[in-house]
Amino acid sequence: MKKTYIELTRIIERMHRRFLDVLRAELARIDVHDLNAVQALLLSNIGDEEIVIRDLVERGYYQGSNVSYNIKKLSEMGYLEQERSSHDKRSVRIKLTEKALMVVAKIKELEESNAAAIAGAGIPEGTVESAADTLRKIERIWTDHIHYGSD
Repeated sequence: MKKTYIELTRIIERMHRRFLDVLRAELARIDVHDLNAVQALLLSNIGDEEIVIRDLVERGYYQGSNVSYNIKKLSEMGYLEQERSSHDKRSVRIKLTEKALMVVAKIKELEESNAAAIAGAGIPEGTVESAADTLRKIERIWTDHIHYGSD
């Protein structure tokens, strides 16, 4: 189990990098050169919500300084609109602009295409669901370790 677990952690890392490569290639294909893959993924994770920046960090998607830098850049490039909360001036709500929504729509098309490619490769849906379930359990174990230690 130990050897397999270690291999799995390496696969997870490689898959994340490979997914970012897929996003980079798609951005180039749709002629979007001002976004990097991490920023495109950030836009995709925001989606059509109006969200407080703090929520992105709390959901575990990003580190605080990383998200702040990217939010600033995305706003400057016209992908995000920001609005300070009227009752808490420290809180900033963000939402996607039309420009960003077009990119997110292309990313959704890419995800649908990749899902179809997986199905077309003969990988049963149940196998994919089982893999996702296993990864969610591992994520929970890691989250518990962060919050409660290794006991």
